[in-house]
Amino acid sequence: MGVLTGMSALVTGAGGGLGGAAATCLARDGASVVLMGRTLETLERARGVVSAEAEAGAVITCVSGDATNAEDVQRAVAAAAELGRYAICVSVVGGAANIAPLLAYDDDRFIDDTQRQIVPAFMAIKYSVPAMAAGGGGSIVCISSDAGTMVWPNMAGYCAGKAGLEALVRVAADELGHLQVRVNAVRPGLVKTDSVNSRRIHANEPLMERFRIEKPLGRTGTPEDVAPAIRYLAGPESSWVTGQSFAVEGGNELRKAPDMSDIARERVGPDVFDAAMNGRIL
Repeated sequence: MGVLTGMSALVTGAGGGLGGAAATCLARDGASVVLMGRTLETLERARGVVSAEAEAGAVITCVSGDATNAEDVQRAVAAAAELGRYAICVSVVGGAANIAPLLAYDDDRFIDDTQRQIVPAFMAIKYSVPAMAAGGGGSIVCISSDAGTMVWPNMAGYCAGKAGLEALVRVAADELGHLQVRVNAVRPGLVKTDSVNSRRIHANEPLMERFRIEKPLGRTGTPEDVAPAIRYLAGPESSWVTGQSFAVEGGNELRKAPDMSDIARERVGPDVFDAAMNGRIL
């Protein structure tokens, strides 16, 4: 029997590469898993992949919904609780980084970028805790980013959102510890997935070389690089770990963020970029 047999888990953003890899690690060790995402068709494809790796007896189901919507999250938690002792939640949903100078950032976009990093995690934590506490405790793992601790010029909204997420993790861990609910985060670096933003970045070879130079291990990541860290924080092996954020990013935090000013200039236009860098707003 797997280490997680008898437990159930919810993975939000499970239709993406990182969410799918995390769900596979959990199911491989016996957990029954609810895959949550916006598009049922995408979730069903992920379900096929996860089911193929799952330990015998692990049930893999799908719940389509919005990870920022309280009713949808509660519905997904309830579905997970029906599959076993609800003990694991992995909050993967976040948002791609908008790349622009601070003074060129659209006001509404800044608010949206910060909220997209924090609100899904808040919803996952808030609505998972009652079911976990009733069963004796559990583990919640949020997906942050090395942008939560490093300075990434031209990514103010994303950095602020991920830093806020990590503050939320620490506060939640402190408040919920007496319920034996642990809350931690994983900080991936650049990971190659099928998302539009990831494909766009990985297709830019000069930019990719700048990323590789700043990583002592000399390469960017894959979902399979990050998923085992999520699995560790989700399971009983980390039973004395809470309120932490683990970097799984090839060592980039030992150096600095790659220069992405050319990407920002391209996206906002040279006139807007130059004005912002000279303290003016066009």
